[in-house]
Amino acid sequence: MNPWIAKAVILAASIVMVIIRAPHGRRSRHEKVVKDRKGTLEIVLLAFTMLGFLFPLVWIVSPLFSFAEYPLSVGSLVAGVGCLVVGLWLFYRSHADLGTNWSVTLQVREHHKVVSHGIYCSIRHPMYAALFVYSIGQALVIPNWVAGPSYLIPFTILCAFRMPAEEAMMIEEFGDEYAAYMAKTKRLVPGLW
Repeated sequence: MNPWIAKAVILAASIVMVIIRAPHGRRSRHEKVVKDRKGTLEIVLLAFTMLGFLFPLVWIVSPLFSFAEYPLSVGSLVAGVGCLVVGLWLFYRSHADLGTNWSVTLQVREHHKVVSHGIYCSIRHPMYAALFVYSIGQALVIPNWVAGPSYLIPFTILCAFRMPAEEAMMIEEFGDEYAAYMAKTKRLVPGLW
């Protein structure tokens, strides 16, 4: 199968992701930050993850990773596109439901509150779930051992450090309200985990 199909899919998915996030980023910048937990580790992990997001774009426009190519199968492409679509829908839904509470780092905004409606009524971290599903789709669609998993690996590392820190920050900020929310929801997979 022609790798240009995969390149077109990844380019389109990347553009859709940026389109989804851009208005929420602009809107959240207008909300005053009252607590910021952005440390050196957070900055390094975010930079590493952003680099992983950019690798597929480098793969699209240059032969830099051509040494790691393998043939693209129809099954992998179809499964990957399915994951990308589900991931992007969940990404959109989680941003829409979170509203101005969203920030790229661990921050509490002036009018921050516990969001427990919409997709957040069954998953505490739907945006992380969305990005996991998206990154799995990317790994399936890109027939390249470097560019394919380039987002999945650093994002998994980021989440391993960030989810516990984020939950601790939310418990510190919202106490029993967030603890009760944690008791009735799962982290990433409804009903399982």
